[in-house]
Amino acid sequence: MDDKTRLYIYAFLSRIFTEELDDKALRDLSENEALLETIGEEALAWFRANDFETLKEELNIDYNSLFGINNHPIESAVMDSKNEILVGLQNPVMQFYFSHGYELNLESSKLYVPDHAGIEFGFMQSMISGNDKATQAEFLHKHLLQWIVPFLVAVKPMAETPFYRDLCDFTVEFLLSDYSALIEEVGEVDA
Repeated sequence: MDDKTRLYIYAFLSRIFTEELDDKALRDLSENEALLETIGEEALAWFRANDFETLKEELNIDYNSLFGINNHPIESAVMDSKNEILVGLQNPVMQFYFSHGYELNLESSKLYVPDHAGIEFGFMQSMISGNDKATQAEFLHKHLLQWIVPFLVAVKPMAETPFYRDLCDFTVEFLLSDYSALIEEVGEVDA
């Protein structure tokens, strides 16, 4: 897969995990049948079968149930046995960003933790822009693959809409495929 496509997918994942879809994002997604088909056949069929207001309402309810009320796509919350969210440099993800020159201003973000899935996908997008494949592979190995894969496998059965069920599968498959391709290119990552 070329870097432009990878960049687009990580940007999409960053947006989709950051907050529920607003009217513009939902309209854009509804009109992109190729993307919906890539995410999953059931998602595409569900989008085709429902009107805009139904899609908006059901997706907003599902997003908030999956990623706001019942679960949080935050690495430290998933990985910490006490479900604590780590902030600042005590957070290993923030240390990783800092050590790789990634400047993160959480004050200008809707997300207030450095290890939210939306921010981690955004970091990958930034590393692709900088063509830093070794860092991409290392970050996937040490962070995203360690927590988001089991998180999405656990969350998928709770999804009420075909879109979020297919999105869970798509994200897992994409990340594993992306990591495999990066390892072929840059070699194994040190644990």
